[in-house]
Amino acid sequence: MAMEIISSQMKRVQLFEVVGRVDSTNASELGAAMDQAADEGRNYIVLDLGGVEYMSSAGLREMVRVLKRVKRSGGDLRIANPSERVREVLELAGLDSIFEIYPTQVEAVGSF
Repeated sequence: MAMEIISSQMKRVQLFEVVGRVDSTNASELGAAMDQAADEGRNYIVLDLGGVEYMSSAGLREMVRVLKRVKRSGGDLRIANPSERVREVLELAGLDSIFEIYPTQVEAVGSF
């Protein structure tokens, strides 16, 4: 299954709902979508990863890169509703300590 990104704006937060597989063939597409939001001054980003069945290291790299970028502008990238597999990958990579992870989209958006 290919990756699908649904982007919407909730108050001052840019929300990305990601569905499918995030791997080396499409991770840059996810990064580009988040970069576009940051380019437009939307530095509060929530990634809803509930529909992600697979996340490769390339996907993790894009997330970390954009996190660093928006933090330099006073923003943040937070994760909502990660699937069990994605949560395991984040924990194994030690990234659960640098990303704020919320059980629901509403909590993640509301945290800003």
